[in-house]
Amino acid sequence: MNKFYSMLGLCRKAGKLLAGSFGVEKGVVSLKVCLVVISTDASDNTKKKFINLCNSKSIPYLIVGNKEDIGKSIGKGDTAVIGITDVNLSNKLLIEAEEVLTNGGE
Repeated sequence: MNKFYSMLGLCRKAGKLLAGSFGVEKGVVSLKVCLVVISTDASDNTKKKFINLCNSKSIPYLIVGNKEDIGKSIGKGDTAVIGITDVNLSNKLLIEAEEVLTNGGE
């Protein structure tokens, strides 16, 4: 999972990341977001809202990590939702997340 969090930090440094519900929602609606990452400990309402929003706009999403780890990786406090605005970085994050889920770890 460390590679995944490192990639999130890279996205932030590259300016290809939106953090927080309001910014991510605007990015999804305007189709600027290529991938949404939702923390596993986000509220049920937050998860439902972003899953429905992503499905309606055909944007992939991941439910992975927790608010604290996601926030730390991007240099912020607890963060429940982030959006990635770069296609290549989004694809890399999807691959990293799948490897973690398939291999059961790092």
